[in-house]
Amino acid sequence: MTHTATPAAATGPAAPAAPPKSRTAERSLARRALARPEIGALVAAIGVYLFFFVAAPTFRQADSFATVLYQASTMGIMALAVSLLMIGGEFDLSAGVAVTSSALTASMLSFQLTANVWVGVIVALLVSLAVGLINGLLLIKTGLPSFLVTLASFLMLQGANLAITKLLTDNVATDSITDMDGFDQAKSLFASEIDIFGVSVKITVLWWLVFAAIATWVLLRTKFGNWIFAAGGSKESARAVGVPVNLTKIALFMTVGFAAWFVGMHLLFEYNTVQAGEGVGNEFYYIIAAV
Repeated sequence: MTHTATPAAATGPAAPAAPPKSRTAERSLARRALARPEIGALVAAIGVYLFFFVAAPTFRQADSFATVLYQASTMGIMALAVSLLMIGGEFDLSAGVAVTSSALTASMLSFQLTANVWVGVIVALLVSLAVGLINGLLLIKTGLPSFLVTLASFLMLQGANLAITKLLTDNVATDSITDMDGFDQAKSLFASEIDIFGVSVKITVLWWLVFAAIATWVLLRTKFGNWIFAAGGSKESARAVGVPVNLTKIALFMTVGFAAWFVGMHLLFEYNTVQAGEGVGNEFYYIIAAV
């Protein structure tokens, strides 16, 4: 009887080993969140809030918190523009007095011409953008550090604020423009209050959130945002890959000018008059907030 040998079962190629998990995949959500740079600022803000919540009973009131948000918003709007500029590798020492210059321009121009306040508002915007443009052009043409360029702008604007205000009003403060055409409309845009759950909140808080969302989108989701990072990292490398470094820096200085105009308009329509010597030293608060 013949026996047929049964061949051994064929074995296919070994299945490839599963790739090892990356370090990113192994990190928990909490660790990834803690690695983000903004978490440090958030934790610090929460810590400060809790401290005053415990130490100061009046701080627990909704009206008090709305006041804190209001003060933060006027600084925060400027800090947003200054942050973008600093990411782009520069900073602006004239930002504080530029706010006052904008408010003075709008107030005195409207009053002296007896014109609708919107004329002063628009001219003030053009002046603020021009200051940013000049800062950017001087930085590029001279090759000087932005510290020196904007320090010169700071001193010039500070002197001009006092001299022109004294010349036109014979005082160190502007005249009230509350009875002029367009004042109520401008105030509703720049300095009105909104009732939220029975608490009056300044409209600057909402504008602050809107500007923060826009700045975040521009920085993280647009080509211009990539240009900002590149210009602040290495100008030579950025130019080598086609980034318009000079244009980017000029645009950032003009963004600071726009923010200075907006905050200046708020101060004007909130307090009706402007002191010529205001704003000195605020540039450091903007830089500190940005950092």
